[in-house]
Amino acid sequence: MTLTIPASIKKLPLLKIILAACSIFAVEKEKLEKMKGVLLVNLGSPESPTAKDVKPYLDEFLMDERVIDVPKILRNILVRGIILQTRPKKSAKAYAKIWWDEGSPLVVISERFTEKVRQHTKMPVALGMRYGKMTIKNALQELKDKGVDDVLVVPLYPHYAMSSYETVVVKVMEVQQAFFSDIKLTTLPAFYKNPDYIKVLSESIAEGLKDFEYDHILFSYHGIPERHIRKSDPTKFHCKMDGKCCSINSVAHHSCYRHQCYDTTESVKAYLGLTESQVSVSFQSRLAGDPWLKPYTDYEFERLAKEGKKRLAVITPAFVSDCLETLEEIAMEGKEQFEEAGGEHYTHIPCLNDNDAWVSVMANWINTWERTDKLPA
Repeated sequence: MTLTIPASIKKLPLLKIILAACSIFAVEKEKLEKMKGVLLVNLGSPESPTAKDVKPYLDEFLMDERVIDVPKILRNILVRGIILQTRPKKSAKAYAKIWWDEGSPLVVISERFTEKVRQHTKMPVALGMRYGKMTIKNALQELKDKGVDDVLVVPLYPHYAMSSYETVVVKVMEVQQAFFSDIKLTTLPAFYKNPDYIKVLSESIAEGLKDFEYDHILFSYHGIPERHIRKSDPTKFHCKMDGKCCSINSVAHHSCYRHQCYDTTESVKAYLGLTESQVSVSFQSRLAGDPWLKPYTDYEFERLAKEGKKRLAVITPAFVSDCLETLEEIAMEGKEQFEEAGGEHYTHIPCLNDNDAWVSVMANWINTWERTDKLPA
């Protein structure tokens, strides 16, 4: 290794030069000794579309304190005493409608994406899931077994929410502290407005619209309780969800899911040259009892149809991989709801999945980090 001493250091007394040189050497030696790798993390899936396998998956998911954020004793009663008594059978039927021969669509797509990313980098790349049997611990062990001790964690969520991005980051840190204390972690920030992401998302949408004459595009994002927005607000006063706060610059936007969803929509609108009247935003999936982000997607299907929209295209940018919420709730149930309300033509535009352009974007991000330690803005 060649050690370069900066000119400013050469002017120092000999002892200080020696100490400075030793410090530089130590830093450079550490860089050389560190082996970098990448951990991709997605949501997860049950092992099969059966109530037997869906139940433990839902238990792990819904017992996450960042998903249902009530005291543990209440969460236990709500999830294990009420929801899990009926939901597994219902969810299993929904999973069965979208299950592929190769397995869970989300898992299969994530594996395809991971394999493609591996082909574009020299670093080891592992895939883990926040919930289910493809654990984060196993993925980190896979990297450790290959000699990796410097990991870039990539939550496969464009937007920051405590029930998606945040819970992945926290879980990875917990596993690292418990089992892999010698591994250094760096986390890819939410990329909801990154120009490369917006470009690939917009061009994917354009491709999906190529053979479909639409009169409206609905951006349907995954819903979260309104209280999650307030809890994630570091200022504790900015987020009012009054239709104004998202357009007022604030540090709260770094962790405001609602703001980030609208920001993504506006960026795509600008890229594709869409007008205000051509696009709207809604939020899908919710549990009864608490107010969730509005407007609700199922209500929007009915409203748009009754307002005379006959040809609706729906995009689900909160996900990078198609899953139960996109393939069943939107592509199937959404189509039925829109047509029952008077709509005539409906299309769901697929997520980015293992789109080659999306793979290239991710590969560029991780390779830049490998070379420079810099993360995408």
